[in-house]
Amino acid sequence: MFRSVRWTAALLLSGLATGPAFGATVLQCVPYARIVSGVDIQGDALTWWDRAEDHYKRGHKPKKGAVLAFRPFGPMMLGHVAVVSKVLDGRHVLVRHANWSSPGAIEEDVPVVDVSEEGDWSAVRVWHGPTGQMGVRTNPTFGFIYPARGKLRPFVPDATLGSSVRLAAVDPDQWRKEKAPAVKAPAAATPGRAMQAIAASRRVPRLEADLSVTRYADNAPSQRTLGAIIADIRREAALD
Repeated sequence: MFRSVRWTAALLLSGLATGPAFGATVLQCVPYARIVSGVDIQGDALTWWDRAEDHYKRGHKPKKGAVLAFRPFGPMMLGHVAVVSKVLDGRHVLVRHANWSSPGAIEEDVPVVDVSEEGDWSAVRVWHGPTGQMGVRTNPTFGFIYPARGKLRPFVPDATLGSSVRLAAVDPDQWRKEKAPAVKAPAAATPGRAMQAIAASRRVPRLEADLSVTRYADNAPSQRTLGAIIADIRREAALD
């Protein structure tokens, strides 16, 4: 019983206090991304990649204003969408998105690192605001959806879209040390070089798990029970 109470207390202290209370309607990632990017797609984030076909170009290279569409993964059942605000290089971008680090939170110009072996942005790690570090979870993605114009649009908080809170901006010196894995060597490479490339690709920075880091995007508190959230955290800890 005491252990259960301790888990509950730790969870509450790990980030829930930074966002709206349980039961409140919070800003979701979809309306935020739609406004900021101008990509006019309806439906949950997990449907955006397919819905974009025949309407928007899609690809696997980051561009300013593009929407990075995340695949459903674990408790992140509805997927996620984020808007690229700046391309730093082929493996690092800054994004603007909502409802990732905590319910309804708006994060602007925070880093995302491509950690896929092929360098195709099929797997990424995302900044976690409350802890001030890159999240430990590797998130699978569909790719990028490109609007007609790579222009970022301002977002004005709107109560009809749900309550929200802006998290503090990121200090660039805090994440510049984050490294992306080396791109997997081509089949024509010699066995020795291929093995070196594979070994390098596995040297992905890994941080100690933190309860607040294991929160998932697009899961409004009213949609999930506290017991389910605690079960997810325990499962993550067991995997680590």
